Amino acid sequence: MASDTTESTALIYGLEDRPAPAAAALAAFQHILASIVGIVTPTLVIGGVLGLGEYVPYLIAMSLFVSGIATFIQCKAIGPVGSGLLSVQGTSFAFLGPVLAAGFAVKNNGGTPEDMLAMIFGLCLAGCLVEIVLSQFIDRLGKIITPTVTGVVITVIGLSLVKVGFTDFAGGVGAGESLGAPVNLMLGSIVVVAILVMTFTGSPMLRISAIMIGLVIGTIIAVIFEQVDFSKAGQGALIAIPQPLKYGLDFDIGLFIPIAFIFLVTAIETSGDLTANSVIAGQPVKGPLYMKRIKGGILADGVNSGLAALFNTFPNTTFSQNNGVIQMTGVASRHVGLYIACILVLLGFFPVVGQLFLLIPKPVLGGATLVLFGTIAVAGIRILATQHIDRKKVYIMAVSFGLGLGVTLVPDATQNLPTFLKQVVATPITLAGLSAIILSLLIPDTDEAPAEVVEESADDAATV
Repeated sequence: MASDTTESTALIYGLEDRPAPAAAALAAFQHILASIVGIVTPTLVIGGVLGLGEYVPYLIAMSLFVSGIATFIQCKAIGPVGSGLLSVQGTSFAFLGPVLAAGFAVKNNGGTPEDMLAMIFGLCLAGCLVEIVLSQFIDRLGKIITPTVTGVVITVIGLSLVKVGFTDFAGGVGAGESLGAPVNLMLGSIVVVAILVMTFTGSPMLRISAIMIGLVIGTIIAVIFEQVDFSKAGQGALIAIPQPLKYGLDFDIGLFIPIAFIFLVTAIETSGDLTANSVIAGQPVKGPLYMKRIKGGILADGVNSGLAALFNTFPNTTFSQNNGVIQMTGVASRHVGLYIACILVLLGFFPVVGQLFLLIPKPVLGGATLVLFGTIAVAGIRILATQHIDRKKVYIMAVSFGLGLGVTLVPDATQNLPTFLKQVVATPITLAGLSAIILSLLIPDTDEAPAEVVEESADDAATV
């Protein structure tokens, strides 16, 4: 039953209300619909780019299983771990760049898929400790992790992943002569158009499910054009039993630095997502209760990412799209999170879910990921747009973007560096982020805009 306190926040069920089972299950289903693509897509991308093949259905199953456990911890708040808000956890897109870099480093040295996975999970297990420690000091990092730094990093994350999405859009890694075939470009374009149509002309539920609907439409059309390989369906085990450390663990300090840095950034991103969640749920956004939830939520992110590494999947983080579901349904009850968790855990026992996602042709997946990665970049730009862009921030962004995107466009520029340094700076996200942090600390504060910027602005105004 809803409490009277929800009236001022336009909620049907507040944070501590307990909806009837039918209402809770319906709200949970809508959260699943909004998040399942986000949960499984990073694994699909990593598996496709690294050539993990038959391992992918199990990895997808584990991503769903761990997301369920992680959502339970985040919503339930076990001791100091968890925000106690209706916050869905899922596989993070932010780690794709460093994870792929680590996988390729092992693969280029003759490593097997098991070797690649052992290295990735070992790095992520060590990296989660960064977020666990940071969670207790998040309120003291304002001078280091500024909105400018966060905006630069998130923008570079999105832009650096566009190549991955567009490669799939054109046919995918290993497509050979069919890369860029008209049918591939057509399928990818149809998915993009479908997502835009759902987003701008559909109901709120259709907008939230736009990515899922785009994938379904694209796959159906791909079937018509005989672009779906049904031989991938029905293979493998019927039941996936979670096996901790199934592929073992490995570690390399050079490959660790970029992943550790992303854990730092996602801690800041999680604090923003939980703040938005608090606003929508009618909860305080300052004071001891708010800070306890932020610290608990970031701590849960770290713990859950550790569980992800142990159970053979990739780092977890809070999902921002579920805040839209709360706003749409008016259901902010954290007890709904328990229903979401149960559904995700059950899905995790069935690799057939992963096999179904494997049926999605690369161009169809590329159409969706192109939009997803683009929106990540836009999210970073929106953060930067909230700042007063003075001369200091202009040059922080200029240098950071130049270095981050430069190493993406000309990866051979770092080939003669020592191995350790090359592994660190060859990752655009780390290079851009470290540049932004160092410049933020070294460049003195100023409210003065650069002369050339002022002149250009004056010219633009005169033109208008």
